[in-house]
Amino acid sequence: MNIYHITYVPRTKSAHLYFWGCNLNCRACVRLKETYDYHLKDRVSNSVEESPKTPERFLALEEVISILRKLDINEVIFMGAEPSIDPRLPQLAEVLHQEFGSHNILLTNGLKLFDPRHIDEVVFSLKARTDTIHKDYTRKSNKEALKNFVTLYQSSIKLRTESVFIPVYIDGLEIENIARFIAGVDNRIPYRIDAYIPVGDNPWRQPTPKEMEKAVSIARKYLRNVSCLSRSNELKYDVVRIF
Repeated sequence: MNIYHITYVPRTKSAHLYFWGCNLNCRACVRLKETYDYHLKDRVSNSVEESPKTPERFLALEEVISILRKLDINEVIFMGAEPSIDPRLPQLAEVLHQEFGSHNILLTNGLKLFDPRHIDEVVFSLKARTDTIHKDYTRKSNKEALKNFVTLYQSSIKLRTESVFIPVYIDGLEIENIARFIAGVDNRIPYRIDAYIPVGDNPWRQPTPKEMEKAVSIARKYLRNVSCLSRSNELKYDVVRIF
């Protein structure tokens, strides 16, 4: 499989599986800054990595299950880069349901549809509503992703959304466009706005708390449940590296 890293939160009994590889090329991807879980204490205190290296080893499905058997698990989060491009993801999700009865959450850009039968919840990353912005930011059109968003909603899977706020780029106007699109599907879908973290040689700056508050206020004109994440380094729970 494409799994190269596993972390665990004892307080919530949550396992995080990191998948390598992606079908987009986002200019502000956090993986351009940090290959591993940035909530780990050693990564928080030394979060200066700007040239992530390809992982030395990837785990087979059987190895992943063997590792997880040593943990007390309620929840498993598939994260990335992009988990949906791994052809064995549906099989892994099925085994996790059967053996652990886990609540399986997929974080995805939605560009590739997947077998949702053993996925309990999807966190759908909407990069931009305007296709020209999406192409500039990810190098690909958003048409398939937007179509897949509607398809997933119609499948009755639990759905959440998130976007990255980037001043003077994916800013208040584009956040409003995204919020209007989500509301056109269902205004009850939760939406989280994440603050941009400066990465690579991008020209953008980190947004201010006031800008984040304004973005949330704009989105709330259309959606019932809107929150934001400022990317503070303060850890809510201890995170343990398993692999």
